[in-house]
Amino acid sequence: MKSKRMIHVLAYATVLVFCFGIAGLAQSLRTDDPIAAVAADSAEITFQPRVEYSRLILRVSTPAGDVFSREFEAGTLPSFKLIDDSGLKLPDGHYVYELRLTPHVDREVRDALAAAREKGDDQVVRDLQRSGKLPTQVAVQTGAFSVKDGAVYFGGVEEPKTPGAPGASIQSAGKKKNGGDGVTIMDVVTPDDIIVQGSACIGLDCVNNENFGFDTIRLKENNTRIKFDDTSTSAGFPANDWQLTANDSASGGANKFSIEDITGSKVPFTITAGAATNSIFVDSTGRVGLRTATPVLDLHINTSNTPAHRLEQNSSGGFAAQTWDIAGNEANFFVRDVTGGSRLPFRIRPGAPTSSIDISASGNVGVGTASPGGRLHVLGTENTNGIFEGGAATHSLIQFKNSGTARGFIGFANLGSTGLSFFNAAGNVVNLLVADDGKIGIGGVTSPTSPIQHSNGATLTAGGVWSNASSRSLKMNIHSLSTRDAFKTLRGLEPVTFQYKAAPDESHVGFIAEDVPDLVAASDRKTLASMDVVAVLTKVVQQQQKTIADLEAKMARIEKRQATSARYHVRRSRSSAVR
Repeated sequence: MKSKRMIHVLAYATVLVFCFGIAGLAQSLRTDDPIAAVAADSAEITFQPRVEYSRLILRVSTPAGDVFSREFEAGTLPSFKLIDDSGLKLPDGHYVYELRLTPHVDREVRDALAAAREKGDDQVVRDLQRSGKLPTQVAVQTGAFSVKDGAVYFGGVEEPKTPGAPGASIQSAGKKKNGGDGVTIMDVVTPDDIIVQGSACIGLDCVNNENFGFDTIRLKENNTRIKFDDTSTSAGFPANDWQLTANDSASGGANKFSIEDITGSKVPFTITAGAATNSIFVDSTGRVGLRTATPVLDLHINTSNTPAHRLEQNSSGGFAAQTWDIAGNEANFFVRDVTGGSRLPFRIRPGAPTSSIDISASGNVGVGTASPGGRLHVLGTENTNGIFEGGAATHSLIQFKNSGTARGFIGFANLGSTGLSFFNAAGNVVNLLVADDGKIGIGGVTSPTSPIQHSNGATLTAGGVWSNASSRSLKMNIHSLSTRDAFKTLRGLEPVTFQYKAAPDESHVGFIAEDVPDLVAASDRKTLASMDVVAVLTKVVQQQQKTIADLEAKMARIEKRQATSARYHVRRSRSSAVR
């Protein structure tokens, strides 16, 4: 657990900051210059800023290995007190601090960077750096201080050198060799321990009265090497030779420091000149920092633009070359297929919630849940579906949930037919089934015999005719339609021509649902049932047919009477003529 006094450490650390421009920073601060001068007394540490800037990040690593980080804006006094609010002194020990300057970037540059990041265009960044709108190097200052008995020690006082003891006489034997210009010099061979109570300079360019400063051993010539020549010859004893090498010897070589495996003819470790401060930093707990003196985890990479790992497989092992990058920035965490055209097959955006993707020990994948209940389990908030793969008992592959409540399933039906089924929330009623032969069952129909078949009896026949459900077993409150109601309804129907808004190029003939009589209107007055209108027309036509039949019978009787009357008048005429 973090000490209470350490939790309050950064509450007392404040940094004085000023607004600055990128050009001003470049002119006033070299990369090897400190950001702030440091002073200390028995009560506090103070930072005296030497340049202007917009924000400063202060990080402090404690003796216990805790790392605290805070950002400080303009207008605060830079100080680091040694006593917390409770009057407790900071723990004794060694502290490491890091001051990192955050440059001001205007809105136009930020927008350009965001657009470039979205497109994956690194050239924009390079162009902005060349134009001076973005810094090419990060200004950072690291240092250390110690706390002992409430006092802080910050390297302001130089420790004096301890006076050397009188030198002892050295017995030596030598051999002659030519030192140049005809001068004969002797190798010094001492068959005893050597104690030098002072500094030593080794190399052709060492001079009398060499100014050593704080150097204890100095190598001074145009090629400086320290070789570890192990002369072990007994079996089982290590005998590898190593060498510390500063700079290449040949013209045009590298300015670097290396550890060389002389026996193996390899150079496993090299640092080139100009490497940034804290390029590699190992703290007291073994954590490794890359470009930071205050690593928070086992490996901590700190950089101003997209910290990344490169995984490069070369072809020397017989495998095809392939390179991947794993990186992150303000836009995303991603895996880049460099060899495949720098595509980004995997990306996570900042702000993604915990367990956005979670793979359990069983191999189940959770999206939005740390406890996936099936091969794929998607769990969301209100109005968001959850999905999981169930077992054979639930005959479901996917379950939809809303705030933890099951809303439906999708799976393979095992209720009389094979095919893809959509179940109700309980998982025991097939709301929709698509059979293997393409027939569709709706509302619980698990073995459809028609291309479309609903549980209410409606079907689409194989010939393409829609058949409405009309069985007496499906109906109740059956009454004859009165002729009066039929004629009244028919008179209220107003046929119109129209186009649907969704299909303005198609013309239709029909009725307006809001305008039809109540007898054939739907409860919402938005739809119409064609059979309702057909029934009205049928009743009217039936009545009309009855009326026509009655009229035809009446006309037949009239015609019969007229015919009889005509025959009677004919007979009378003939009879009169005879008389």
